[in-house]
Amino acid sequence: MKDARPLPQYLVQRYQGWKATAHAENKAWFRRLAEEGQRPRTMVISCCDSRVHVSAMFRADGGEFFIHRNIAALVPPYAPDGGNHGTSAAIEYAVTVLKVANLLVVGHSRCGGIKGCHDMCAGLAPELEEKTSFIGRWMDILRPSYDRTEGAATEADRLEAMEKDAVLVSLENLMTFPYVRAAVEAEELALHGLWKDIAEGVVECYDSEAGRFVAI
Repeated sequence: MKDARPLPQYLVQRYQGWKATAHAENKAWFRRLAEEGQRPRTMVISCCDSRVHVSAMFRADGGEFFIHRNIAALVPPYAPDGGNHGTSAAIEYAVTVLKVANLLVVGHSRCGGIKGCHDMCAGLAPELEEKTSFIGRWMDILRPSYDRTEGAATEADRLEAMEKDAVLVSLENLMTFPYVRAAVEAEELALHGLWKDIAEGVVECYDSEAGRFVAI
């Protein structure tokens, strides 16, 4: 592949620092992970946003979280149509092979994907309406949220409402996967919806009894 280039030097230096410290001090643990395989208790579906660092937030070590990231942390409905479904494949593997006990969907403030969906629905982003826009077609999953949040007082309030609604949409879509529903009903899997305020570091968890997100 002629277009592949060497790593930037700053990444090489960071890797070498990690190899000489964190890896060197935990060789037995890394060897065990390699030989015995992974046994994560939790799957995390989070946004691709570089500001969302779930492992750091929960101070998780290697081997603890099975993480899948995509735009806006969305889960599409179950649709075995023969297409390429990276998110659905990750969910299938986590639930049927790894048999995780918890599945977290993590949304966040100032999400660019949610803003794109908002602007697309408002007619402000015609480029996302194009059939060739992968982002636009992915954000179609959340189109109904635009109408559900029209009563918000300000645009900022509406965007936050859409961010939180996206988490609920993903949780609802997870239950369309037959193996997810079966595991949840057998009490072998618990679903959790989280929203993180990037600036304040506050994390809210959806409380189904209260019908709202509550700070943890």
